[in-house]
Amino acid sequence: MFEIRVICDPVDTDRVTTALSRTFATGTMRDYPTRDGQRRRLYVTADHRPEPGPWPTPEEAYALAPSIVREIGWTAQTAADKPFGEDLDREYWLRKAALLDRIALREDEEGAPGDAGEVATEAARRLTEYDRAGEGDYHGVPYWPEHPATAADPRGYVRQEYAHWAKNH
Repeated sequence: MFEIRVICDPVDTDRVTTALSRTFATGTMRDYPTRDGQRRRLYVTADHRPEPGPWPTPEEAYALAPSIVREIGWTAQTAADKPFGEDLDREYWLRKAALLDRIALREDEEGAPGDAGEVATEAARRLTEYDRAGEGDYHGVPYWPEHPATAADPRGYVRQEYAHWAKNH
């Protein structure tokens, strides 16, 4: 365990606090003005996050998933029903990325030629970008969207997020 002290502009306090809590297991943030009153002094007790565990296996992640055919229908219908000018929500991007991951896994099993793995990886990256820019409604355990392991294995991130989503919806 160690203590971190940051001196920053008051407008940066929330951003600094968020970044520290994403990087470390933190305690309560203590916030004081600097002597000149122009900046803030932030103190927090921190520790390294425990080493995350492995990604869920495809069998674990997709145990509760509907059939691939049903998910193709759901994603196509959801995209077709989207009102013009509105964005698709996180559920759509998660389910689409999971669907494409499952198709790629099946392609790999069968040894079929194709680019399903590349397409699944791109969809996984799209979900990760959505989660980074979004409202923080991702599960993020053990890997959050900004974690280096997520960048290294975006399809693993999809499996983690889908497994959590499927158990809770």
